Amino acid sequence: MKIWCFSCFIFGKEEEEEEDNKAMKEGISENEGETEGNFGNNEEDTEATALRDLRQERYGQESMRWTDEMNRAMQRARSGFGGDGGGATNWGEMGPVFEEEGQFVAPPLVLRRSAFCTSWLGRGENSGSSSAVAEAAGSCNEGCDRDAHNKRARVNSCSNDCHYAAVMASGAGNSTPSADRHLGLRQSSSTPSNNDIFYHNFMWNNNSDDNPFDSNGARDDGDDSITSKSEDLEVRMDLTDDLLHMVFSFLDHVNLCQAAKVCRQWRAATSHEDFWRCLNFENRNISVEQFEDMSRRYPNATEVNIYGAPAIHLLVMEALFSLRNLETLTVGKGLLGDPFFVALGDCIMLKSLNVNDATLGSGIQEIPISHDRLCHLQLTKCRVMRISVRCPQLETLSLKRSNMAQAVLNCPLLHLLDIGSCHKLTDAAIRSAAISCPQLESIDMSNCSCVSDETLREIALTCANLHILNASYCPNISLESVRLPMLTVLKLHSCEGITSASMSAIAYSYMLEVLELDNCSLLTSVSLDLPRLQNIRLVHCRKFADLNLQSIMLSSIMLSNCPALHRINITSNSLQKLALQKQENLTTLALQCQYLQEVDLTDCESLTNSICEVFSDGGGCPMLKSLVLDNCETLTAVRFHSTSLVSLSLVGCRAITALDLACPSLELVCLDGCDHLEEASFCPVALRSLNLGICPKLKILSIEAPSMVSLELKGCGVLSEASINCPLLTSLDASFCSQLKDDCLSATTASCPLIGSLILMSCPSVGSDGLLSLQRLPHLSVLDLSYTFLMNLQPVFDSCLQLKVLKLQACKYLTDTSLEPLYKDGALPALQELDLSYGTLCQFAIEELLACCRHLTHLSLNGCVNMHDLNWGCSGGQLSELPGKISSPASFSHENIPVPIEQPNRLLQNLNCVGCPNIRKVVIPAVALCLHLSSLNLSLSANLKEVDVVCFNLCFLNLSNCCSLEILKLECPRLTSLFLQVCAFLTINEFLDSVVVWG
Repeated sequence: MKIWCFSCFIFGKEEEEEEDNKAMKEGISENEGETEGNFGNNEEDTEATALRDLRQERYGQESMRWTDEMNRAMQRARSGFGGDGGGATNWGEMGPVFEEEGQFVAPPLVLRRSAFCTSWLGRGENSGSSSAVAEAAGSCNEGCDRDAHNKRARVNSCSNDCHYAAVMASGAGNSTPSADRHLGLRQSSSTPSNNDIFYHNFMWNNNSDDNPFDSNGARDDGDDSITSKSEDLEVRMDLTDDLLHMVFSFLDHVNLCQAAKVCRQWRAATSHEDFWRCLNFENRNISVEQFEDMSRRYPNATEVNIYGAPAIHLLVMEALFSLRNLETLTVGKGLLGDPFFVALGDCIMLKSLNVNDATLGSGIQEIPISHDRLCHLQLTKCRVMRISVRCPQLETLSLKRSNMAQAVLNCPLLHLLDIGSCHKLTDAAIRSAAISCPQLESIDMSNCSCVSDETLREIALTCANLHILNASYCPNISLESVRLPMLTVLKLHSCEGITSASMSAIAYSYMLEVLELDNCSLLTSVSLDLPRLQNIRLVHCRKFADLNLQSIMLSSIMLSNCPALHRINITSNSLQKLALQKQENLTTLALQCQYLQEVDLTDCESLTNSICEVFSDGGGCPMLKSLVLDNCETLTAVRFHSTSLVSLSLVGCRAITALDLACPSLELVCLDGCDHLEEASFCPVALRSLNLGICPKLKILSIEAPSMVSLELKGCGVLSEASINCPLLTSLDASFCSQLKDDCLSATTASCPLIGSLILMSCPSVGSDGLLSLQRLPHLSVLDLSYTFLMNLQPVFDSCLQLKVLKLQACKYLTDTSLEPLYKDGALPALQELDLSYGTLCQFAIEELLACCRHLTHLSLNGCVNMHDLNWGCSGGQLSELPGKISSPASFSHENIPVPIEQPNRLLQNLNCVGCPNIRKVVIPAVALCLHLSSLNLSLSANLKEVDVVCFNLCFLNLSNCCSLEILKLECPRLTSLFLQVCAFLTINEFLDSVVVWG
């Protein structure tokens, strides 16, 4: 963490500055001889005046020197904080020992109330530091009304009647006495420090009588003078030692050294021994002289790390002799001679010793390690021939990856021993070392290839409290006749001697909680009844075929890459999730898991239909919620009857032909890739939507879903029987269900009265009886009967009174009189959108429809071959009186249009006549009253020659590929999009001459 402090000072005239400094000097002199922070009443006398004048003269000589030193210090602070604090620290430059240049004594900084003072704290590397500073600053602000006679200086900015002055000084070892003498400071002995660090803080309160100066530094002759200059009151600030200590407690050593460059007060604060209990010089280039200096400065350090430092033998000897309170020592990467181990016993407070990657002794004789209080010893990756450890209080010992041939242990309280990867230790040496520690609770002998079953038997007899055993990569052990009843953790990775016969020995460990058998290549089966077993791992066991576990506390199973596995039987009351992906030969699965909720059997290609019984009610998994059977290609008939199942995935199960789901809680089912499904039953389910369009061979369907609102059967071309009981269903898409008959439609409308959208496109088997049943659907607003063989639409007109959208695309069997009820009798009064594309209606029927159905908003006549002209200047076959040409925008308004009294306005907004090959002329005059028409599409009308449109709201006009277009007349002031691609006979000049453009 780094702390940035910025202050902006506004100084008065030079004379005022001298008077302010004079006032401060006098305040300091008057407090000489008193306890720090206590201020008494001072009277004006001749002696005080003389003393003030003398000190003013002295101060004038030091003013310039102080200014230069202050500038240099601020530059060092900025460069120190801006540097990379995370790199290697040069202890010769960064401290805590610094040059004499970095020390200075600052005269008081006088801050005017009109000055803008900002302290920005928190641009650091530790987010906790910012909050600590904020809390500390807040605690300082709360003290604005406290008594001024306090020992510590306070930061107080909430009162207009307070003067503060701050003097930052340090009496560190190499400080200059003259600097203190010039300021008249007396070193305080009340602050405890082992490095002669002293703190001086002074505060003057303007409300007390002992301050004989006004706000400008002049003599205060009365209250009137103070009142008249109240707007120039001064605020003097300082960071207290307690606040600095709080802030610096969040910094590491590198940032502490950076902070120490700011000033003497910060240097003194960062040198506090609380911050230097741990001396960490890991991988740092520190010399012996520097380490000796640090040891002298901080003799109470309790932790030292000199791993990777040069000359570690000299450094560690210095640490043993200088730091008498040393508790933790970390060394490595070098040579530790015999004197180190001899002197080790003299460091009586040592409790933890960590030696890593080091050469111990000369490499010939035995290395003795003897200590009365040592509790933790680590000798990892050490090069030594023999070692002897005699530590009566030792609790943990690690010799991991060391190349010793023999280890003699005399540690009666040792409970953790790690000799992993000690390849040179013989079986006898391991046995001797282990049985000499009867209190052992954990032993790691992984990668000790010499370990035998005899050694394990001896350990089991001697160490009755052994709980953890790691014998991974020990090819010679088979656990024959080994009994470890108190064992809780057993790790046997890549143990070639472990077979199915070894399970009888493991079964005696009735306290076992964790069992790991990865890469046991000869293991064929595991059958265990362990009541406390919680975690088991079986990974890459090539011959493993049968798993039988009985454990009520089993909560985790890691089982993968066991290609021979074909049978699993698990009993547990704690297992909640089971994942058995890619067990290609798994055929039998038996589960008695009362709390199992998630099962993933993806790519278990050999599973049979009997798996459905396991996950149905009564099958042993009463709380199952999620089941994944993706790509189980041998499943043919899936039947689940479960009250708890919520999610089912059968993606890629291409062989399934029958599906029966009686799962009242089922909310999600995935059937992607089930393209051979012929029969499906969802009775009952909690599905809200279902898509069966991906099952093209579906013949029989039964659905009972009280919550379903959307059903899609699009593409079920052979579906002939459908029973749909969904009282909340609002959308049904049965497109291309060519075998769906009237009886199915009638039954569906009876059981689903809320259907609002019904798509029966390309359902040729639907007839008049089915359409008459639509009267049971009072909310039906969208009906699609496109590509059907309907000849009579009267059932639709009689049944669907609320219909808003009617699509009749390519209904080629409709006659010219089929739509007469629309434009003669006013059928379907709520109809807004009508699609007659690719129909065979005659020109007269189209004209009557356009003339009379003025409530339509969207009309599509795409591809109508019998449509010749679109001339709305004629009404009922007779030409109406057309107005003269409108020559100005003012004349084109609702008031100026001659409106026939008997004709209402048209509501038409979109008119599509795409690809009408016989249309030649389009005339839409103002009297057509198309006041709402905004989009007109006439593209691909190859024979269209003339377009004359007068429409106030038209915004979009598409005449693309009208290759015969010759005349274009437009009076459309709001037209924004006009498409004229491939209009070969229409030149740009003709277009500009024919179009009336209004701003």
